[in-house]
Amino acid sequence: MSTPTPHNGAKLGDIAKTVLMPGDPLRAKFIADNFLEDVTCINTVRNMLGYTGTYNGKKVTVMGGGMGMPSIGIYSYELYHFYDVDNIIRIGSAGGITDDIKVRDIVIGMGASTNSNFAAQYQLPGTFAPIADFDLLRRAVNAAEQNDIKVVVGNILSSDTFYDDNKDANSLWKKMNVLAVEMEAAALYMNAARAGKKALCILTISDHVFTGESLSAEDRQISFKDMMKIALEAVE
Repeated sequence: MSTPTPHNGAKLGDIAKTVLMPGDPLRAKFIADNFLEDVTCINTVRNMLGYTGTYNGKKVTVMGGGMGMPSIGIYSYELYHFYDVDNIIRIGSAGGITDDIKVRDIVIGMGASTNSNFAAQYQLPGTFAPIADFDLLRRAVNAAEQNDIKVVVGNILSSDTFYDDNKDANSLWKKMNVLAVEMEAAALYMNAARAGKKALCILTISDHVFTGESLSAEDRQISFKDMMKIALEAVE
């Protein structure tokens, strides 16, 4: 039986209605190994590992999405349109921007500002505001509260550039109270909106853009586990 796309080796029915999508495929493997039961590897194409299993009896898939909006744009589009996925929750790392955001904080992107031209494809007569699905956001916040995990909800930046030639860029976003910077959420939110599906981005602050503070490998693993637990608890 052939697969629906050249980028995903999963067959129809292999992927759950909800997909957790870290950027790093090895993080997907970590979640599958440590959180899921009855796990099956459903994709190895391009080493973008994907696994389907159960969490508290609920079927869930975890699959890498890569770095940047072109990468998550392809994978999320195909999941929504060709694999009948309803919900994608991105779980990743981010750099803190505002003064009140610290390393180890967990940020949920209610909105995703961007310097990307991703929305140009829709030929809209104005500026589109990429936002999370409220139901997913509410479930994630409730899961955090029930597990006594602090989260901060607000606007994030999805940047096309990791190394930006404009050295003032982050300072300008900081003036607008943008909490943190990452590289994928805006494309995910736009794909979800266009497909009539749901998306959410949950981030762990691994470093701070202005203070230079960063997590150790051990601290990062602990904090990322909290983020993973929130995402899994948010799955219906």
